Amino acid sequence: MFRIMGHVLPDEKSTWIALTNIYGIGRVRSQKILTKVGIDPMKKVRDLTEEDQKKISDELKNYVLESDLKREVAAAIKRLKEIKCYRGMRHNLGLPVRGQLTRKNARTAKKLLWRSKVRPTIKK
Repeated sequence: MFRIMGHVLPDEKSTWIALTNIYGIGRVRSQKILTKVGIDPMKKVRDLTEEDQKKISDELKNYVLESDLKREVAAAIKRLKEIKCYRGMRHNLGLPVRGQLTRKNARTAKKLLWRSKVRPTIKK
């Protein structure tokens, strides 16, 4: 059982796939980490030695991951909202930010907004 950054990696999975359970590590980054450390990516998690686990955890310290990364993303979105740029306004309204059309798509976003945010009702 390999425990890292508060996650227990599943024993039956390959190491490069199991590392993607950590927020901020995708498939490409996990491949890069394992090749840099010198571990076979197809090796199962249960077959990792203590040395391998230590190498991986030491290498992960070079990256911004988990709660720190979430905090950075939230700060960037908050900054966009504060300066009231177009993207920040879209975040505020809960609409698609990256140019997607909303005529037929983004139904879920609109439902979550209720009607009051998209079309404010006039109080009488």
